Amino acid sequence: MMDGMTTDMTHGAGKADGGGSEITVVHLMRHGEVHNPEGVLYGRKAGYHLSELGLRMADRVAEHLAGRDITHVVASPLERAQETALPISKAHGLELVTDERLIEAENVFEGKTFGVGDGALKKPANWKYLTNPFRPSWGEPYIEQVVRMMGALGAARDAARGHEAVCVSHQLPIWIVRSFAERRRLWHDPRKRQCTLASLTSFTFRGDKIVSVGYSEPARDLVPAHLLAGAKPVKGGSKAFGA
Repeated sequence: MMDGMTTDMTHGAGKADGGGSEITVVHLMRHGEVHNPEGVLYGRKAGYHLSELGLRMADRVAEHLAGRDITHVVASPLERAQETALPISKAHGLELVTDERLIEAENVFEGKTFGVGDGALKKPANWKYLTNPFRPSWGEPYIEQVVRMMGALGAARDAARGHEAVCVSHQLPIWIVRSFAERRRLWHDPRKRQCTLASLTSFTFRGDKIVSVGYSEPARDLVPAHLLAGAKPVKGGSKAFGA
């Protein structure tokens, strides 16, 4: 964890510390539930939109943030992220900006089923991709995700100096950049990511420095129990991964 960092969002945007540095808050939001009846790892594939429940999640978070000092809203180019960000941008009368750096992590299993006890992991041809969980060998290196996500965070911070910004992205990149900011190892058990659907991982900056990281789940009551952080995997269910 960074020096002086807490896991609660204790600072309000716009206030200055004793040295005159402005406080800016950047919320990294994971998109809502996706319509994915085939249960594939959709990754960066186009054509995957929010389900009806996902749209409700997006509206819920927009309501939750309605009273916040949001001056900048940006999203990954993928449809599910754009659709999640739209109610927030509309609620604050802001243009929705797209940042390619917020996109989902690249994954060789994209387009395949990836459930527990079935799918891609049962096929020997895919085992060669599972040799190095520390990089990882099956997709975009963790450190590359850190670089692009830190760049997106910095751009959002600069666009909302003294106020708040919302960046809608995807589970893995959000968790990786949070892990980096909190000085944790980047390789991890994906079942234990604290980044549920429509959650907010909030970075508070004093000037250019991250001073705290907070986490909240405004739509928790709408999230299916098996998709919450720490839940046991469901056989045949893959929507918790690569989302």
